[in-house]
Amino acid sequence: MAERPPAAPLAREVEAFLAGLARTASPATLDAYRRDLAALLAFLDERGIEEWSRLDAALLRRFLGDERARGLAPRSLARRRSAISRLADHLVAAGRLAHNPVALTRAPRQPRHLPRPVDVDRLKGFLETPHDGSPLAVRDQAMLELFYSSGLRLAELAGLDLTDLQPERVRVLGKGGKPRQVPVGRHARRALDTWLALRETLAAPGETALFVGQRGTRLGHRAIQQRLALIARRRGLDEHLHPHRLRHSFASHLLESSQDLRAVQELLGHANLATTQVYTRLDWQHLAASYDAAHPRARRRTAAAPDEEPS
Repeated sequence: MAERPPAAPLAREVEAFLAGLARTASPATLDAYRRDLAALLAFLDERGIEEWSRLDAALLRRFLGDERARGLAPRSLARRRSAISRLADHLVAAGRLAHNPVALTRAPRQPRHLPRPVDVDRLKGFLETPHDGSPLAVRDQAMLELFYSSGLRLAELAGLDLTDLQPERVRVLGKGGKPRQVPVGRHARRALDTWLALRETLAAPGETALFVGQRGTRLGHRAIQQRLALIARRRGLDEHLHPHRLRHSFASHLLESSQDLRAVQELLGHANLATTQVYTRLDWQHLAASYDAAHPRARRRTAAAPDEEPS
């Protein structure tokens, strides 16, 4: 007798949820959520659970506990929990659950590991290292310059179309499908113009992607990561280089020069200022000093005036 597919009725609802998510989420997020929910389905199947109405906080705590016991990292556990929460919201809207049980579970504490920004002078020398002028080298230089010039995420750069590029700015689609426009610096603009003059030598007819590979189609995330690592080795940069590190360098270097946290927040596309604070490695003392210096009722005195009582 053929084996029953794991939690078949449940799997159908997961696929419906993922199909809807695909309209706004990046391919990387979609793949990660698919793995997370596959783990949940396997867990439920082992316990003979075939109805979403039986999914409660106790069951989820047991699932997350099992995942932690088998060595899953806190970051991965947090993503598992996030995937299940978004699925639960979908199930509540579809009438399969009365409420979202994830809210009754505790999110795992995550260590804050921030990428170290590349030194300004070191990065300048790296970007100005001559290349062989081939179409691939010209394309790679344009990607490097745009990453650092505009602080783009990997998915944002990979998803760019020709129509997104304007003379002094570029339109990107951020997390959650939220669009924003960011400036393009003169070095990046020059590198992009050089690439656009050669793009037709690689691009397939009708391809809309700004950056294409040797097959003429849109360059994928993994290919971009591999090219950056390869260029770093070839140019003698004895540090691991990846897109997020260039984005972090962009934010750190800009903040060091401008001291404008809000501007950096907007350029990075962060919905929450606290995210930018962590991302740029600002500490509480810096924020407190800015508050004290700017707010008329927050400035502190070293001593009370003679005719005033200490507060």
